Amino acid sequence: MGANSSSISELPDNEYLKKLSGAEPISENDPFWNQLLSFSFTTPTNSADLKLLEEATISVCKSLVEKNPRTGNLGSLIKVFLSRTKELKISAECQNHLFIWQAHNALFIICCLLKVFISRMSEEELQLHFAYEDKTPGSYGTECEDLIEELLCCLIQLIVEIPLLDITYSISLEAVTTLIVFLSCQLFHKEILRESLIHKYLMRGRCLPYTSRLVKTLLYNFIRQERSPPPGTHVFQQQTDGGGLLYGIASGVATGLWAVFTLGGVGSKATPQLEHCSPLANQSLLLLLVLANLTDAPDTPNPYRQAIMSFKNTQDSSAFSSSHPHVFQINFNSLYTALCEQQKSDQATLLLYMLLHQNGNVRTYVLARTDIENLVLPILEILYHVEERNSHHVYMALIILLILTEDDGFNRSIHEVILKNITWYAERVLTEISLGSLLILVVIRTIQYNMTRTRDKYLHTNCLAALANMSAQFRSLHQYAAQRIISLFSLLSKKHNKVLEQATQSLRGSLDSNDSPLPDYAQDLNVIEEVIRMMLEIINSCLTNSLHHNPNLVYALLYKRDLFEQFRTHPSFQDIMQNIDLKFPELKFKYVEEEQPEEFFIPYVWSLVYNAAVALYWNPRDIQLFTMDSG
Repeated sequence: MGANSSSISELPDNEYLKKLSGAEPISENDPFWNQLLSFSFTTPTNSADLKLLEEATISVCKSLVEKNPRTGNLGSLIKVFLSRTKELKISAECQNHLFIWQAHNALFIICCLLKVFISRMSEEELQLHFAYEDKTPGSYGTECEDLIEELLCCLIQLIVEIPLLDITYSISLEAVTTLIVFLSCQLFHKEILRESLIHKYLMRGRCLPYTSRLVKTLLYNFIRQERSPPPGTHVFQQQTDGGGLLYGIASGVATGLWAVFTLGGVGSKATPQLEHCSPLANQSLLLLLVLANLTDAPDTPNPYRQAIMSFKNTQDSSAFSSSHPHVFQINFNSLYTALCEQQKSDQATLLLYMLLHQNGNVRTYVLARTDIENLVLPILEILYHVEERNSHHVYMALIILLILTEDDGFNRSIHEVILKNITWYAERVLTEISLGSLLILVVIRTIQYNMTRTRDKYLHTNCLAALANMSAQFRSLHQYAAQRIISLFSLLSKKHNKVLEQATQSLRGSLDSNDSPLPDYAQDLNVIEEVIRMMLEIINSCLTNSLHHNPNLVYALLYKRDLFEQFRTHPSFQDIMQNIDLKFPELKFKYVEEEQPEEFFIPYVWSLVYNAAVALYWNPRDIQLFTMDSG
């Protein structure tokens, strides 16, 4: 590094890096810093090059770790950066490329060093490295904590105050990334950090007044999705849209933090790395999620979570409540559009979940939208491609549906939205289907996938809970959706009979041989019976509340009536079956299908439907006529 461009292979022998990590203290006023920071670096764009960078700089970092207690050069570098950021806003307004370039390069080096330091030492040891000065080798002064806090506060000020221009894009990105690296201490601790020095400075003291502005800026960075400027607008060399070396470094760090702060993920499949058109938007979202999930201090709740829970729409003219000190306003329409467009990424789905779960203003706004399909369809597509997603993403998508289906207005409106030509649904050509019927199809498909692959009890429970929430509002179900409901019940019945038979055979075998252990089928039976009962409750709720709105489901039930016979005498299902028979007594009629031709059965079924329609003051002309093999 220095006045000439540097490559990775040259870094171990770079004279400026050797001096930085050497035994000689360097004053913050030394001309050396101008020489060190005047470099153009060809940034790595893939993990292999990033690994080469770490390997090339490991000797420099080890040397700095060893000699910094006597030189204090890390602190001097940070002070140089802090001094240059004081006039950064003026430099941006005056288009001072050189000043911004050198400030960016200083932050670039600091972040690279921090990543290594944090990964190799405890927070207490890191604190000491900020404390060392060149006045008395081996000692440290009282301004160390102030230096850490000053750096953190400076980074936040840089993010919220520096206008986002082509010449400031990269330094804004590096500031966001450096904060993520600072917070990456959690990655190297098995337990949740509850007494972290970094957390303390971010949640109180000088950083606290910037809480709402920081959250608002990060949200707007996500909303705007500003692309990285073309290479010609940079003073320093930049060959790709990847956002620089630090984008690569912090993407790895932030992805790890994402795993720490979300659902477990045992046996999860890694999500393919998406191409981020806007590295600043992606990094801002990751930082926002990490900040929102910081552990509350013993005496202070997390202010960033409070800000996310309480922000309001710009069109909301009501007064701010004194109980929410970090409230602010943001354009909900722009936020909704960004959330709809970005659901392919795990982090955008997690943000949507957090907002729906914790911010009542956002939840009310989303449920009132007349174009709710723009949000629901990307969520359904995540669940449809469940085999390609990791467990975090699937769970978040499913819980979002669960939150939405708690609202009766949502459950009614989705059956009024008609969709045409759903191209990503491959099992059947759906030329026209309601959003509600499509939601049912995707959730049932997720259940069936889980039954054959992951066998996750809680995934079953959440899927069925979403269907149960919707069941009272089922309207004009598509014939394929009605068939899939009964097909799922049929599959569960067969599975129940199979496990019951295995349990019986195992019990008989154990009586013949006292030595062989008895497999535990009771747990499997309990799980299957719990799922069957939920399915029966869903069918009962639909028949009770909307029988006359669902002729396709009536037909499917009559056609597969024999499935329900075995459960009428089962002690676990007698009560629910009595309710179903009371609401729909035709289901008890025993008809031997093999003894009659198909020409007889179809008119008979529709005579039952006709009679039920007349009894319920429903116009039979509204019935959608179709044959048994119409699918």
